[in-house]
Amino acid sequence: MIETNRIRDVLLRQKENLFAKKSLVTREILKNILEFLNDKRIIIISGMRRVGKSTLLGEIMMQLKSQDKKYCYINFEDEAFLGFEAKDFEKLNEILMEVYGSGDYYFFDEVQNIENFESFIRRIQDDGKKIFLTGSNSSLLSKEFGTKLTGRYKMFELYPFSFKEFLIKKEIPLQEDLRFTTEKKAQIKAHFMNYMELGGVPEYLENKDQNYIQTIYENIIFRDIISRYNIKSQKILRELVNILSSNISSPFTYNSLKKSLNLSNAITVKDYISYLSNSYLFFEVLRFDYSTIRQLSFPRKIYIIDLAFFNIVGVTFKTNFGRIFENLMFIELKRRNKEVFYFQKEKECDFVIKQGNNVSEAIQACYQLTKENKEREISGLLEAMKEFKLKRGLILTYEQEEELTIEGKKILIQPAWKWLIEG
Repeated sequence: MIETNRIRDVLLRQKENLFAKKSLVTREILKNILEFLNDKRIIIISGMRRVGKSTLLGEIMMQLKSQDKKYCYINFEDEAFLGFEAKDFEKLNEILMEVYGSGDYYFFDEVQNIENFESFIRRIQDDGKKIFLTGSNSSLLSKEFGTKLTGRYKMFELYPFSFKEFLIKKEIPLQEDLRFTTEKKAQIKAHFMNYMELGGVPEYLENKDQNYIQTIYENIIFRDIISRYNIKSQKILRELVNILSSNISSPFTYNSLKKSLNLSNAITVKDYISYLSNSYLFFEVLRFDYSTIRQLSFPRKIYIIDLAFFNIVGVTFKTNFGRIFENLMFIELKRRNKEVFYFQKEKECDFVIKQGNNVSEAIQACYQLTKENKEREISGLLEAMKEFKLKRGLILTYEQEEELTIEGKKILIQPAWKWLIEG
């Protein structure tokens, strides 16, 4: 149990600092969230640590403030809340009303830190309150709400800055018609290379401090995984992270990783990767198949949340250029809320996008098309297009631009920076 005065002091301090750090970048997802402002469902904003969830909540509260609407806010990531229990929620609610007044909107940051939080959330929702939650564990949030608040919530996932947001951060104006002069193209391409190296973690773009990224990484590994799941062997987990980071976009199996880590069974590998995925550090991609059973039996691919983490885990930028490029395209597809698979039969296609029961898009990511790889890249894309009866396909490159018609199918070769901006 936590003392009343302690809760009050924390809330007052948090209220005082609420708008101290205002983002200069309005997140693209904000518009989508605001569409649900008057919806009765709980809004959940999920994402990796330090991607800007709290700042995004601040932007939403600023919108409410401009409309003279009352709200209250609490961040459970604050160490002062160590020892806070579910039974303290009623006391918390009284103090929130004391500090903020009686409000119709409740904002709870990193709520998954409190066990059995969902019962209190359901109760105040039943009282007619609109609730916004953030959390950095996708599985925990969806599991708790899936069992106790079915149909009562709408989830959004927040990622590091998109390239478009990165350009806004760098104060690079974009014309509405997206026409580019030669000078503007050169400027944007230079920033694209910078984006590939730095990634999009908001505060890291301010401080360029590797120790900051190291701290985020350690918090994910220790607080979100080792402590939460009571993992005994930190060494195995960290070795797994290094292996995955060195092999992004390459196929792997749990058994192959089991052998590399000298483990007795593959269940440990499967569990550890699920923990890493739940914490948004890595993403698994399955090979597409209409049979779910066969799909689960095929090798998978792995991608990392942000390129800033490569230096932390010992992967060099230059030697993994093609993979880094592909990783960046994958994260953008996730940011666009696409259901992504890879496809392989005779050849391979990097990404196929499933929409409903059908595949709607086929995409290759190739930093540079050369004499050596052009036939392979096009053949892999064409095979997927034929398989799913698609009339158009896309190859993303650094700067090449062309449109081909092969066997009656159109293939657009487009600079990735342009695709990222156009959205």
